[in-house]
Amino acid sequence: MVNDIIFPLVTPKVRAGASQPAPAAYIHGFAAGHKTLAIAAWHARGWPQPGRRTTLVLTVGPGHAQRLAQQLSSLLPDEDVLVFPAREVWPHEELHVPEAIASARLAVLERLVTGEPALVIAPVQAAAERLAPRAALRERVRTVAVGHILPMEQLAEALVRDGYERAAMVEGRGQFSVRGGLLDVFPPSAPAPYRIDFFDDEIDSIRVFDPETQRSVEDVERVRIGPAREVPPVDDEAALARIQEAVARQVETLRQAGAGAGADALAQRARTHLDHLAGRRWAPGLEQYKPFLFPELETLLDYAGPDATVIVDEPARTREQLQLMMTEFAETHADLLERGRVLPEQQALFADWDDLAAAVRRRPALFVSGLPQRVPGMEGLPETAVKSRPPETFHGRLEQFVSAVRRRRREGWRTVIIASTDARAARIQEVLQDEEIPARHARDLEGALPAGAVAVAAAELHVGCELPDEKLLVLTELEVFGQQKQRQRPRRRAGAATRMDDLKVGDLVVHVNHGVGRYQGVETLVIGGAHKDYLLVEYAGDDKLYVPTDQVHLLQKYIGVEGQTPRLNRLGGSEWTRAKQRVQQSVRELAQDLLKLYAEREALPGYAFSPDTVWQQQFEDGFPFEETPDQKRAIAEIKADMERPRPMDRLLCGDVGFGKTEVAMRAAFKAVMDARQVAVLVPTTILAHQHLRTFRERFAPYPVRIEALSRFQSPAEQAKIIKGLADGTVDIVIGTHRLLSKDVAFKDLGIVVIDEEQRFGVAQKERLKELRRTVDVLTLTATPIPRTLHMALVGLRDMSVIETPPEDRFPIRTYVSEYDEDLVREAILREVGRGGQVYYVHNRVQNIDRVAERLRQLVPEVRIAVAHGQMNEDLLEQVMVDFLNHEIDVLVCTTIIETGMDIANVNTLIVSDADRMGLAQLYQLRGRVGRTNRVAYAYFTYRRDKILSEDAEKRLQAIKEFTELGSGFKIAMRDLEIRGAGNLLGPEQHGFIASVGFELYCQLLEEAVREVKGERTQAPPEPVIDLSVDAYVSDDYVADPQQKVEVYKRVAAVRSVVDVTDLQEELEDRFGPAPPPVKNLLAVARIKALAKEVGVESVSGTPDEVVIRFLQGVVLPRQTAYELSRRFRGRILLSAARSAPVRLRRRGLGERDMLALLEQVLEEMQASWPVAEEREGPRPVAAGRE
Repeated sequence: MVNDIIFPLVTPKVRAGASQPAPAAYIHGFAAGHKTLAIAAWHARGWPQPGRRTTLVLTVGPGHAQRLAQQLSSLLPDEDVLVFPAREVWPHEELHVPEAIASARLAVLERLVTGEPALVIAPVQAAAERLAPRAALRERVRTVAVGHILPMEQLAEALVRDGYERAAMVEGRGQFSVRGGLLDVFPPSAPAPYRIDFFDDEIDSIRVFDPETQRSVEDVERVRIGPAREVPPVDDEAALARIQEAVARQVETLRQAGAGAGADALAQRARTHLDHLAGRRWAPGLEQYKPFLFPELETLLDYAGPDATVIVDEPARTREQLQLMMTEFAETHADLLERGRVLPEQQALFADWDDLAAAVRRRPALFVSGLPQRVPGMEGLPETAVKSRPPETFHGRLEQFVSAVRRRRREGWRTVIIASTDARAARIQEVLQDEEIPARHARDLEGALPAGAVAVAAAELHVGCELPDEKLLVLTELEVFGQQKQRQRPRRRAGAATRMDDLKVGDLVVHVNHGVGRYQGVETLVIGGAHKDYLLVEYAGDDKLYVPTDQVHLLQKYIGVEGQTPRLNRLGGSEWTRAKQRVQQSVRELAQDLLKLYAEREALPGYAFSPDTVWQQQFEDGFPFEETPDQKRAIAEIKADMERPRPMDRLLCGDVGFGKTEVAMRAAFKAVMDARQVAVLVPTTILAHQHLRTFRERFAPYPVRIEALSRFQSPAEQAKIIKGLADGTVDIVIGTHRLLSKDVAFKDLGIVVIDEEQRFGVAQKERLKELRRTVDVLTLTATPIPRTLHMALVGLRDMSVIETPPEDRFPIRTYVSEYDEDLVREAILREVGRGGQVYYVHNRVQNIDRVAERLRQLVPEVRIAVAHGQMNEDLLEQVMVDFLNHEIDVLVCTTIIETGMDIANVNTLIVSDADRMGLAQLYQLRGRVGRTNRVAYAYFTYRRDKILSEDAEKRLQAIKEFTELGSGFKIAMRDLEIRGAGNLLGPEQHGFIASVGFELYCQLLEEAVREVKGERTQAPPEPVIDLSVDAYVSDDYVADPQQKVEVYKRVAAVRSVVDVTDLQEELEDRFGPAPPPVKNLLAVARIKALAKEVGVESVSGTPDEVVIRFLQGVVLPRQTAYELSRRFRGRILLSAARSAPVRLRRRGLGERDMLALLEQVLEEMQASWPVAEEREGPRPVAAGRE
């Protein structure tokens, strides 16, 4: 462990002032890496006395806090390192605090009030916020354990009071659900949700479960459930009276000052807020009333307790940041006060530096900095200067690195090299050992590092340090290689599968045999004395179709093309059959064309590139991030294609920012290593410039000439580049369709990389078709391709898909609210104030200039320009280049920025009239910001007092929950995937997708592909099971209709008895013990699986008997017939003709006994069939023929 070998060496000797209320000291002279190591050592070893305690680190800002937390987490793997983030919105803004921030804050506060030691990093902006008192939070944290007596209704009521949302199924933090005797809950502070199983009022068991699969993962004895909101509900009438008095006073003050409009606005606003508070209904922004709700507010320092050690990092800069925030808050507050938006008492929501510093000094405290700079609040502190300095940097020159380590060894220095991964640490160790330097891994060492020793370790430290007095040299990848690898933290894949449990009443569905109808829910019908569930689908002319739940696989949710709504089909009409036949014909032709193209390309001669060189390895090591598994797979597939002696034609799909460009650059480098040229073709001049910048930065250490060819070059520059391409002096050229002009000739073109091919015209596409016959082509697309389509095209189109999102340290803060000019002004000033830029999306060209003019009046201090698709092309390009060069602060634009724009400095997006846009559009717009390690903001606004349509409201709700959990994310991805399908298969296929729905289209395409490849096999028909038994999922067992359909879908999909057992376990885990009708349903599923295996066509029942009929050609073997008659004598009737049906007498048997008998008979058939092991496929068609 890295901490064991160097913590004793990096901890400065501290002289602490004993005369203070608590020991405190000021230490300066730190190099950055040394300070991080010292903070880790102080917490691990305990300061001022050894032992475990809470350490609170106050930092300059959110970014600094996150980076420090990342490093400390890897240096202290056994410790909980928590970040307490700032809310990032002022209370008066009345915006929902993003779930990630709210959960992280609650996790810290809960941890502190329960007294568990932790290492907490807080930006000063968060530490200064005044919070509800600890006691108010502590009484709402409850521990629940197995064996406790606690009525379930009581717990459910408490959860509602504490801000939890009751849901049908728990998918996100702050939700709970009740099903029978089970209560699922996901506390914001917990890593995973809990399933609490009640037996009457006693807690029988508690299980942790996976919110994605809903399956239990492990049993636990006790759990802690904290509130879902920081501020408790208001029970205090006196608090409401205090608010009313303060409002009345301020209304009077405003009227006297002649601000009647402000007074009316305040009275109206306060009335709404008081209604919420009195009704105990929480709404965003009610935190602004904290000064009235509690006699005294506290800060994070009070939560940490009097014994916590407080470390103030860079006190001068930290104080300056807090002062800037307080000045901004005071100015905003004064302005809003005049306009009736806030109350005077709300200025007490934040503590200033003096209050904060005084609170720090009442605890054991360390003020630490690089340069000696004292600030108010540090008076009388004893001072310690440490000697540490930044180490030498080698920028990948390994000979220099090795000789420096050798020299330090001779001088008796200890050297520790910290790499981001075990693989990198092992590589550095190997390099040193090859040079006969005995480097050891930190995990193989015990105790402090001896003089002259060299150790390598895997951890995260951004910069190294030198400590001359301790003779310690700490190097990181930054010093050794010239850059730092960012570690990938595992994240869930961005999946977008539509499941039947997304099906809601009113949705359009497609029945494979009857066409497009409207789903109307699940209905229980009594037929032949037995209860069964049916899915009701309504067709044109009020026709109704009742679909039995065992045929649910024939029904799919209709997913069509955005903006095209299909007509309902008529039951029994020929319209659907014709539409389906047209699609089948079209996909068969498509599959044949693809197969022909594929076969032609396989036969063409091409250039086989050489295997990777040492330089290639060095180039790939220069990538500053750890590759995602998808990236690695895509790189391997592309290199394998390049090394084959036929032209590559591969499509690489991945969302913006998923790392496609890096993959393309590695392919380009491989081509250049073989002295072949590379052409990168992009649809716009802006993209050409962006790619040029990226390629040049990445290729900087290598002798590779990279140029861009577009309209931005003068004719002389263009001629020079074209000459370089012809004589081979230009290695890589990046350009628009200008590259495809007749005058552009290459000396030796090896690979063409095409970005977003669907955005080129027909003529250019024809030219690209010619290129594909002779050189390797790699096409990149940011529009995701659906996995179903990807699977359907396996073996016809070479495709690599990158689905793993990049390291997402700072998710995009997404806010949905009414349009508010104050909010817009603050959002713009906040972004421009930190040196960033803003997209303001207004999607109506008619009045976009008026909107821009209004913004100029609102924020006269910023530079604003307009961009839309109807502008002159040259003018538009010039505006975009000015924006790219940071000569414009705010770009007021239409949705033209939706594709292709990738400007890292733009980290705030404001969308007006967001309710008018589609989800996929909003999702892609949001993807334009948050491209760096800065926190990005997206504000989706709609007009004040506008009555939204139900669809618009759902869309906005979906965006608000735009996490990977949210259905909004799935819908947006689905819309984009259909767009991707059109791009991949050609626009003419759009109409076919719209006519039969996307899922059925993919199914038909997959069948057509199999057919043209000669792989089609005739699947045996499903056995028909018609038994008069109550086999359904009751509302008492699964109340939510969507989940009920999901259960039926799962039952219909079972293929074996093992599947049924797994499903039963899952149902009992999620919904509790199965009632008799559900047990019957599962028994029928088992019977169907067994029947299929022994070649049964149908199983039907009457009150007296059950008849088992075999498929044509299946004959019951003599041995099996003998075993059945021997074992089930008196119950079974066998005919002399062994292909005749088998009859079972059921007189005197109840439903459960009859089903059990039927199962036993089918199991016996399966077990005693003589040639069972020779069966071909799932049924013994040949086995029993005689």
